[in-house]
Amino acid sequence: MLGLSGLFSGDMAIDLGTANTLVYMRGKGIVLNEPSVVAYHVKNGKKEVLTVGDGAKMMLGRTPGSIQTIRPMSEGVIADFDVAEAMIKHFIRKIHKRTTFSKPKIIVCVPHGATPVEKRAIRQSVISAGARKAGLIAEPVAAAIGAGMPIAEPTGSMVVDIGGGTTEVAVLSLADIVYARSVRVGGDRMDDAIVAYLRRKQNILVGESTAERIKTSIGTARMPDDGRGSSAQIRGRDLLNGVPKEIEVNQAQVAEALAEPVQHICEAVMVALESTPPDLAADIVDRGVMLTGGGALLGDLDLALREQTGLPISVAEDSLHCVALGTGKALEFEKQLLHVIDFES
Repeated sequence: MLGLSGLFSGDMAIDLGTANTLVYMRGKGIVLNEPSVVAYHVKNGKKEVLTVGDGAKMMLGRTPGSIQTIRPMSEGVIADFDVAEAMIKHFIRKIHKRTTFSKPKIIVCVPHGATPVEKRAIRQSVISAGARKAGLIAEPVAAAIGAGMPIAEPTGSMVVDIGGGTTEVAVLSLADIVYARSVRVGGDRMDDAIVAYLRRKQNILVGESTAERIKTSIGTARMPDDGRGSSAQIRGRDLLNGVPKEIEVNQAQVAEALAEPVQHICEAVMVALESTPPDLAADIVDRGVMLTGGGALLGDLDLALREQTGLPISVAEDSLHCVALGTGKALEFEKQLLHVIDFES
């Protein structure tokens, strides 16, 4: 039974993603889910933050020269230290509002492939943003915990976490990582592939928010059975005469655009299987592979992976929130999961 101090603790777990930041609060679950975007303007040589999250995302691609919008996270790690710190501070204050909490303990998930320098930058940002203690947990472990996989058992489990900036492929056994690989392919790379395809094949230039909308509405990893699939109307700039233009894009075109990033994810799964000890690989063939992260929601991705790898593939029930929920469980059951949390100062 939690004591009052445990129930009303300000301790939190943060999934500091390239595309979205999710915050889990002890005893309350996920309390915040906003885009990892910051809008700022430079005043007297200093960056002054204007807005963070949803408000800043609406400004992407629409700002005047005096205002910049950036994603301080790139491929799962901090690209702009000062802006990332301001973003974390903003989200912590938004949750705590005016209530008086002591400095919280914060656990943050990081990509398995993050370097010691990158890990130190994340830890330092969290401490500077007001944490009393900062712990780090590997993203694949958090994703597997959040997906409810039996990672504590002496059997092999494979999780493929497809985030905004990276795809983490990991084989876990006895609550630890046996093999992990981070490939720099994720939702952002898929958006870029759609932009590049439309520029090359249709002579039309679209922004990243339009590409993301195409991906989420009609995006698919497999060529539709009828060779066309459903379609969507999109607007962009005609590259031949420079005027705005509306065109129709169908699922077959999107599948063609996304073929390369999907192939990279398939190859990462195959390399992981080849690098896994035989007994654990046999377990994975029996139990299959779990897909988590926002990228797992791409239409027919599980079928495309099944066709190319021959493995049973399933998508986690709440794939978008798996990492945040897993990081939250690590906070709630810290004593049992202490060996997977890095609290080094």
